[in-house]
Amino acid sequence: MRPSSLSSILDKEFLGTLAGHHTPVMLWGAPGVGKSQIIAQVGVRHGIPVIDVRLSQMEPSDLRGIPFRDNALVEWAIPSMLPNEERHGKQGILFLDEITSAVPSVSAAAYQLILDRRLGDYRVPDGWAIFAAGNRQGDRGVTYTMPAPLANRFSHFEVDLNLDDWVAWAYKNNIDERIIGFLRFRPEQLFKFDPAHNPVAFPTPRSWEFAHRALQKFSDSPALLLGTLQACVGPAAGIELKAFVDSLDQMPDLDAILRGEDIKAPKEVDLQYAVASSLVGRAIRAKGTPEAAVVYGHILNYAKAFPLKEMGVMLVSDMLRAVGDEMFAIPAFAQWAQSIGDIMLYD
Repeated sequence: MRPSSLSSILDKEFLGTLAGHHTPVMLWGAPGVGKSQIIAQVGVRHGIPVIDVRLSQMEPSDLRGIPFRDNALVEWAIPSMLPNEERHGKQGILFLDEITSAVPSVSAAAYQLILDRRLGDYRVPDGWAIFAAGNRQGDRGVTYTMPAPLANRFSHFEVDLNLDDWVAWAYKNNIDERIIGFLRFRPEQLFKFDPAHNPVAFPTPRSWEFAHRALQKFSDSPALLLGTLQACVGPAAGIELKAFVDSLDQMPDLDAILRGEDIKAPKEVDLQYAVASSLVGRAIRAKGTPEAAVVYGHILNYAKAFPLKEMGVMLVSDMLRAVGDEMFAIPAFAQWAQSIGDIMLYD
């Protein structure tokens, strides 16, 4: 399932806790596809804490607690990491990460916590959702087969990659527009992992974020840039990204486009993707400023300059997701919509 749909499902699962309708959710996916990020974003959207418990680093007593004698009885010291209304608040997310990497004795200790929302005398507060994530067995990670009794305590979703969802996230998180343009040009490079070859560095949404950081640090050191990009996303993808970045000196003048000057679109397809991603970035930076409407209008006018109408549709679609519905009020939007004729704008 695509990340945007999973985000909606997790939102509803969290909101269902107080109504008693919550079902623990398990996210499956290859390394680096953003499972943890999806869950963290739920916490950000709702302004709630997310307690990240790495089961792969635990022993059974870490969950169950440590016994101690109280007169003639044995009591259990409840682990401080588990949700507590006084310390953590009435609502939040208990995130059991790397659950498929936990040894069977630890996953068995989690059975009661996940289904019954309790461990001995401890109870998970009513407003807390329980989510988990893990890698699949074919991903060459340290994984164990999930026991059937544990699997039956979750609803299960597999995280599929979707370039539009990643691009929307990338613009929102200020990922370098050169990387966004490159992946629009070469979408198959968003995720490329062959477990049979056991690569060390390979393209994933996570490692493209690393490549973004490398561009910020090493763009002024051409002799080092290629090696650092390859260290993030692998040899082949690193070479392609470096070649793409080097070609950008042929891009048209973006400032002239934003002034409304008549600038032709480049003939090279890779440069067209680079221009489109850069203009969306300029639109985001203009949002909330007095010049926003003018900037949006000039970008919308330029969207008609691309030889392929689909390129303009991609530009406007990304821009709409980034800046919101205020774009509909720009007169140039209606003019652009008429110009595309039989092409539908998808959100």
